[in-house]
Amino acid sequence: MKKRIYFDHAATTPVDPAVFEAMKPYFCETFGNAANTVYSFGREAAQAVGEARAKVAKAINAGCRLLDSRQKDEVYFTSGGTEADVWALTGAAYANAAKGKHIVTTKIEHAAVMSTCAQLEKRGFEVTYVGVDARGVVRLDKLIGALRPDTVLVSVMAANNETGAIQPVEEIGKLCAERKILFHTDAVQAAGALDIDVKKWNVDMLSLSAHKFYGPKGIGALYIRKGVKIDKLISGGHQEFSQRGGTSNVPLIVGLGAAIEAAATQRETRVRHLKELKARLLSRLREIDYTSVNADPERTLPGTVSVGFGFIESEGLLTSLDLNGIAASSGSACASDSLEPSHVLLAMGLSHADAQGVLRFSFGKSNTVAEIDTCVDLLKDIVAKRREMSPLFAEFKAEKKFV
Repeated sequence: MKKRIYFDHAATTPVDPAVFEAMKPYFCETFGNAANTVYSFGREAAQAVGEARAKVAKAINAGCRLLDSRQKDEVYFTSGGTEADVWALTGAAYANAAKGKHIVTTKIEHAAVMSTCAQLEKRGFEVTYVGVDARGVVRLDKLIGALRPDTVLVSVMAANNETGAIQPVEEIGKLCAERKILFHTDAVQAAGALDIDVKKWNVDMLSLSAHKFYGPKGIGALYIRKGVKIDKLISGGHQEFSQRGGTSNVPLIVGLGAAIEAAATQRETRVRHLKELKARLLSRLREIDYTSVNADPERTLPGTVSVGFGFIESEGLLTSLDLNGIAASSGSACASDSLEPSHVLLAMGLSHADAQGVLRFSFGKSNTVAEIDTCVDLLKDIVAKRREMSPLFAEFKAEKKFV
């Protein structure tokens, strides 16, 4: 069987074997309900949840009583990044509506934020969507200009999930802190690649998802700074300090803790490897005419490259790559079934035609330079054949002859 190559780690990552081993006992052996601490079964589960919470807090420099008895816990477990985003936006908006009903975000946010903002608009909130420059980075001057006396919340992702473009969250956090405006950042793509520090970044809320850094799917976390007023998203029992109802998913919580601890301790090694792969791909892509890299390679995540292939559609490229055992993406996994051009690429100024010809390659710790070479060698042949069938390319060549 031909070896398959996976270049879509921005969509999801495999569970690290060490993370899986850490989770296993909490399925069948240490299976107690963490809320029932009157007996040892529950206490053991509760201890595991507490230790995982401490690992997340340490990785992002948040408060945690297990790390410092003088601190209040600031990490809350969720079902994933989407729930964390929705909870942050709706919870902060409703809890602080008396101060104002204006929200500022960007035109390149994840669907979880964009959809939630659309729902809030239907419920009487006003949302300003700030644009980005051609590199996919939010324009600070436009963001500052969007702030108003009734602005209660700003939400800007730490790094874009399609292009990998890193956003100036530290600067935005400082601006919001000076104006006493709540600041939320979706750090789902950034975790494991960037050095996340909620204090340095001046964030009030931050979203995480385990499956982006070799943890299990279905578990995430929301950081909520001590003192921030936020409504519940899920009512119920006293789990998560009475802020989120529902029995704690102990195995997945343990997996999140193990994965983020490994991501933090191994970050420099992983990032170095990803940068090598990225540099190799960028170098080899020069061998294919009429290609363009979206976003500045120096200000994007180390393992993400968004590249446009002129005159052809990405879906055909993806199909051909898949037939040869290579997995890549045309953008966000949450929008992969849509035939519409990426809202992120359109916000960066790409035409509909150019946006339809973009592939995203996102690497992981197990990928190799040899796999990059295999992929590019194959791409050169696929692109050439696809362009032979492209009316757009035929038109371009005809026009070029008469220039």
